[in-house]
Parts: sequence; structure tokens; C-alpha cells
Amino acid sequence: MDLLKVFFWGLIVSFLGTLPLGTLNVAAMQMSVQEGISNALYFSFGCILTEMIYVRISLIGVSWIRKQKKLIKWLEWVTLAIVIALAIGSFVAAGKNSNAKNVMLNNDMNRFILGLLLSAINPAQIPFWLGWSTILFTKNILKPNNTYYYLYISGIGIGSILGNCVFIFGGKYIVEELDANMNLLNWIIGGIFSLAALIQLIKIMWHKDAAQKLNNFDEHSKT
Repeated sequence: MDLLKVFFWGLIVSFLGTLPLGTLNVAAMQMSVQEGISNALYFSFGCILTEMIYVRISLIGVSWIRKQKKLIKWLEWVTLAIVIALAIGSFVAAGKNSNAKNVMLNNDMNRFILGLLLSAINPAQIPFWLGWSTILFTKNILKPNNTYYYLYISGIGIGSILGNCVFIFGGKYIVEELDANMNLLNWIIGGIFSLAALIQLIKIMWHKDAAQKLNNFDEHSKT
């Protein structure tokens, strides 16, 4: 019963955490419409594998992760640059023709590898899972045991793919039902990426980014 509980906690937290609009799930949605469901799923699997690896590392190397604030801060700026590039790419595609693809996605890179790389430089998930794992440890739901860890991470993986499927299948369904063309979609997605970039910049400027969250998490853990 305890093992099922930790699995479902991982699944639910991961699923709900995937639903807010973000760089990766919107990119997966754009991919599903422009390249097909399979490429979008490969991309999502890559993203999720990186996330699961990060969670596993955080469970065994919390003290080391807390010391990497400079690296995480640098990754925040890299993420911002990529989101801006995705926004510009969508607007450029929208300005060309109805079939143009985002220039950032218009490449031959394996979509699984692309998902791995984009997810790897997204540091927001590190303090997110450090925080939730700490809560579950405190509530005695998650225990320092490999069986608990693997079930927890499995739940996280399944929850993430279910959340991504909402964007992959939902986005494709909406576009097909509304008979929307690629030009309109690129404008909309470009706007979403622009908003995401603005929010990211505000978080960095106001010290509400992943590095600061990690710092706050570190301070609370000492009290």
C-alpha cells in the first residue's frame, strides 16, 4: 500500500506540474501538429528521461545539487535565450507561409535527442522536485529505499507523459477541429513563447528563478 502511495504521488504531482504552459510542452504540441504524433512523443520521451534522471540524482545527491547555484543561474539564461529563439522562429515561420516550420525545429536532429538536450538545460525542474521530494520525505510517504525511489520515479515518468499527451493530442485535435492553418498556429505559439520568455526574465530579475528557489530551499533546510 505504501509503495502504491508513493507511485501515485509521483504520478499526480508530475501530471499536474506538466499542465501549465511551458517551453517543452508547447514545443511538443507544435511538433505534433507540424511533424506528427510520433515525433512529438519521441521528443516528450527524451524530455521525460532527463527529468527522471534529475530526480534520481536529486534523491542521492541533494547536498551536491545545492552547491550548483551558479550553474543553475547560467542555465536559466540559456533557457531564456532558447525560449526567445523559439518565439522568433515561430514569428518568422508565420511571416513566410502557412506551411513554414519554426526555424528552431526545422532540423534533422533526432527528436528524442532534442528532447533530452532541451530538458537538460531547463533547471526549473530541479528545485521543483527537490521541494516535493522533501515534502514526501517529511510526510513519510517517500522513504530512503531504492524500491520507493524507483516507484516514485516511475510514477513521475508516467505522469509527465500523460501531461504531455494533453498537449500533443489536445493541440492537434483543436487545430484540426478549428481547421486552423499553420500560419495562425505559428503566430499563437510565437505569442506563447514570448509570454514564457517575459515571465522567465521577470523571475530572473526579481530573483524568483530556479537558482533563488534552490537557495531558499537550502536556507529552510538549515532551520
